Amino acid sequence: MNQAQWMEEAFALAEEAAADGEIPVGAVIADAAGNIIGRGRNRREAGDPLGHAELYAIAEAAKAIGDWRLEDTTMVVTLEPCAMCAGALVNARVARLIFAASDPKAGFCGSLGNLVEDPRLNHRLMVERGFEEERSRNLLQAFFRRLRKRSETERWQSG
Repeated sequence: MNQAQWMEEAFALAEEAAADGEIPVGAVIADAAGNIIGRGRNRREAGDPLGHAELYAIAEAAKAIGDWRLEDTTMVVTLEPCAMCAGALVNARVARLIFAASDPKAGFCGSLGNLVEDPRLNHRLMVERGFEEERSRNLLQAFFRRLRKRSETERWQSG
């Protein structure tokens, strides 16, 4: 598999998340041979405060290889990781990060800060930004439009 195929899988996971009322973010981790070894999608609304797609993908990949060190792996995610997820990527020793859309409100891989490339840390990731950015933005915008519309409808019906 290649990065386009990995991103396709991440988008499929993001769409699953949206169908469940979650912010549509999907993530996969691929090993050096190109095989997906970890998958995740947002699950915070299901009651998990740590329910970010990246954390699920990291946990599944670590379990798949039997080690917390995810050296020589690539994470592909539909939205720039937040500070919590960026820290997890550094701590798990992921080698490379590819993300679709930047997140100016919470992104910590270049937008609000840059934890994954901070030279003061003992590990840094190679980062590729903007792969399928427009597609990710469209998915996120459509989700939030539906959410606002539903909220307005509920207020109108209850008022």
